[in-house]
Amino acid sequence: MEVPLNPVGREEIHRLESILLFATLFRPEVIELIKDPAERLTWVDSLAVAAGAIAREKAGMTVREIAEELGRTEQTIRKHLKGETKAGQLVRETYELIKQGKLDELVRNVEVLAKGGQLVAMEEYEKLKKEKEELEARVKELEEKVRSLEEDNRKLTAKIENVRRILGDALSRIKEIEELL
Repeated sequence: MEVPLNPVGREEIHRLESILLFATLFRPEVIELIKDPAERLTWVDSLAVAAGAIAREKAGMTVREIAEELGRTEQTIRKHLKGETKAGQLVRETYELIKQGKLDELVRNVEVLAKGGQLVAMEEYEKLKKEKEELEARVKELEEKVRSLEEDNRKLTAKIENVRRILGDALSRIKEIEELL
């Protein structure tokens, strides 16, 4: 995929902006950050603004032009461009990775599953899958222990009933003997 690192014209700016946003959103550390639904919208918005700002900066636009176009303050744009915001840092890192020719690697490592509206990186998915298998094995092991304990409990209950019966018989015989005396 051809990425316009120094875009010329609106179409290339939008393409670089989209690639930066997409590639940044699906980095494992960003997926972690946006897991919290309360934070998700704020993160996505900040990343979108940072991606837009960096794409426009690479096209040679001034901070004032970028701020006007994106509907943000010049101060906000400067912070994203200087990497003073986490979103700005993340998008800038993504830009550098793309510049080093690692976009295909980013996209390959970012195989995404959409399950129940939740986005999960493949790496995270594999980790969760392994954890699920371990938990299922543990549940099976505990179920077997419960069955074993239930069987032991049945045997113990039977023994207790047997002892009660024997004690009951012994008490009856003692009463009979007491009555005879």
